[in-house]
Amino acid sequence: MANNGQKIPVAILCGGKGTRLREETEFRPKPMIMVGDKPMIWHIMKTFAHYGFSDFMLCLGYKGEMIREYFYNYDWNHSDVLLELGSKKITKLRNGHHEENWRIWLIDTGAETLTGGRLKRLAAHLDDIGSDIFMATYGDGVANVNIAEVLAFHRSHGKLATVTAVRPASRFGELMIEDDLVRSFKEKPQTSEGWINGGYFVLHRKVLDLIASDETIFEAEPLRTLSEMGELAVYQHHGFWQCMDTYRELELLNELHQSGKALWQVWQ
Repeated sequence: MANNGQKIPVAILCGGKGTRLREETEFRPKPMIMVGDKPMIWHIMKTFAHYGFSDFMLCLGYKGEMIREYFYNYDWNHSDVLLELGSKKITKLRNGHHEENWRIWLIDTGAETLTGGRLKRLAAHLDDIGSDIFMATYGDGVANVNIAEVLAFHRSHGKLATVTAVRPASRFGELMIEDDLVRSFKEKPQTSEGWINGGYFVLHRKVLDLIASDETIFEAEPLRTLSEMGELAVYQHHGFWQCMDTYRELELLNELHQSGKALWQVWQ
């Protein structure tokens, strides 16, 4: 699905250490954990690309070099090529891949930087692109969210930010919703019911002004401030959403993929 030529970048938080999934993250960054035969980050990017958004700003940190190497070698590893051994000349053949129009900013946002600080470090690159708004999500979850609808909803209300709310079991930031606005934001309450922060944000560039430093957790003060200002709208997603926070959740995603029930693969 086309996005009418809009160059709205998608920021993906890829820098955390993923300590709750240490079985895998000891060896690779969380977004590079495999779901089926592709890393999690690829699945997330494919969802956005399905709706025509193919400019990605990857906020790298822990083991970010593995993400760099994966995409640097992507064309070589996913295309048919003719390699002439003597001259080392490489000719790309007709059978390529469907990701050729992706543009990927690989940005080192620091090993210890928190989520708000990682987004703040994108400011200069967003200025270069010249877009007043950008999208953002986490590098460890998938959904069949209609990205085009989220963007249209954001543009309809005129607020500074939109967060996508989902309804799984709670371990995440709880949203109190009233009239399509977030009235309060509680990060990871002990007990929670109802809607939670599912990521898939649409943000105005001005939101970065609410982020103080590398030590700022985006889900804490910035989102609380936006909700208190009445500037945090919510798109309620009733479909599939699943994070990959534990090894059991990784197994679940792979089971869904292998059984043909991977509802997030909207590009299929």
